Amino acid sequence: MEIVGRASIIFLFLLLLTRGMKKRSLGELAPFELLLLVMMGDLVQPGITQEDASLTGAILAGTTIAFWTSALTYLTWRSRRIGRVVDGVPLLIVKDGVPIDAALKVERLPIDEVMESARQNGIESLAEVRIAVLETSGKISFIKVD
Repeated sequence: MEIVGRASIIFLFLLLLTRGMKKRSLGELAPFELLLLVMMGDLVQPGITQEDASLTGAILAGTTIAFWTSALTYLTWRSRRIGRVVDGVPLLIVKDGVPIDAALKVERLPIDEVMESARQNGIESLAEVRIAVLETSGKISFIKVD
């Protein structure tokens, strides 16, 4: 039962850790960030199972993490409030062609990345953008001026 408790605490820790990180999609992670993400499993595993290297311990830990992941997915689907807490909310970063510096600063999102995303969407200048939204997935959505 100790493994279930430890796995639950580590799950909560990882949820808070990833929620505290700024919005980026997996494909946009810097190589070092991706490396840290991969290493996270090895870093937290001893805290979950301690010295228990048994098959039962591994199954208990894996099942606990899967349970909490499924429970959280269900709860975010059922409740908008929980969804906003867990996943965050979309953030307006450009309005009428003008970057919203405060929003970019909060997300630590350089204007260069906004411009790169705009170019990838066939937009040459922010003057063509009515609004740009940083989605909860880390992607940027653009709505052009009519």
